[in-house]
Amino acid sequence: MADLSRRTGAQVDLLDAEAVRSAVDEARPEVVYHLAARAHVGRSWHEPGLTLQDNLTMTLHVLEAVRLAAPDATVVAVSSGEVYGPPASLPVDERAGLRPQNPYAVSKAGADLLAGFYADAHGLQVVRPRAFNHAGPGQAPVYAIATFARQVAVGLEAGDDPIRVVTGNPETRRDYTDVRDVVRAYRELAERGEAGEVYNVCSGRPASASELVGWLGEAAGRDIDHVVDPALVRSHEVLELHGSHAKLSTATGWEPRIPLATTLVDTVAWWREQLAAEA
Repeated sequence: MADLSRRTGAQVDLLDAEAVRSAVDEARPEVVYHLAARAHVGRSWHEPGLTLQDNLTMTLHVLEAVRLAAPDATVVAVSSGEVYGPPASLPVDERAGLRPQNPYAVSKAGADLLAGFYADAHGLQVVRPRAFNHAGPGQAPVYAIATFARQVAVGLEAGDDPIRVVTGNPETRRDYTDVRDVVRAYRELAERGEAGEVYNVCSGRPASASELVGWLGEAAGRDIDHVVDPALVRSHEVLELHGSHAKLSTATGWEPRIPLATTLVDTVAWWREQLAAEA
């Protein structure tokens, strides 16, 4: 693996094919982690064209740049558990078919298949993690746990009791993994993943929005006034999705280490620090 103590950074527009190729040619990477995407499911309904076009184009440019300038590099092309759509059975494993149910998921399914094609047709060392929901300190408040935790942090700073938390569908259940465990999975797959293969990155433990809000209240030591905003309830949504990480664990030895309760506590604490810094 590369010596991370000597890493440098540069901003590159992944929609600019020549800029991507130039950056890869200059860096000569051993490993490329491709996570860039328009990644918000809700926004993808309002911008389906941009979501599909940009996510597939960025993936194409990264893969082409690696093929031409760093063909021996490993590419960790991060996909999403959303590509599976409504599960025939739970937990979902990698043998399940792809049936994406929102524009973001369709775009990730296309990028996933494109990455697999580059492994098959060009012999690139491409590994495809399908990451289910993840959360933790630093995540933007457009995702479930991040926005719930921020609302709790705001309530704590204001001295509210109960604390008002607004959500969409309270019964939607998703598989949450701490982002620090997810990053560790990507590193393990870069070292031990098999070219062209897909691997679910997940905890296997589903939780509903209602449960998350309740646990955040327990972590904060406050009662919660849970309000469901009809405008946030999606009419076409997979109600439950959680996966199996057995294939990943067998290949790399990876297991999720950080309990969801710790993720929630740490995320609220991080938001309180951010709010204090902004005050």
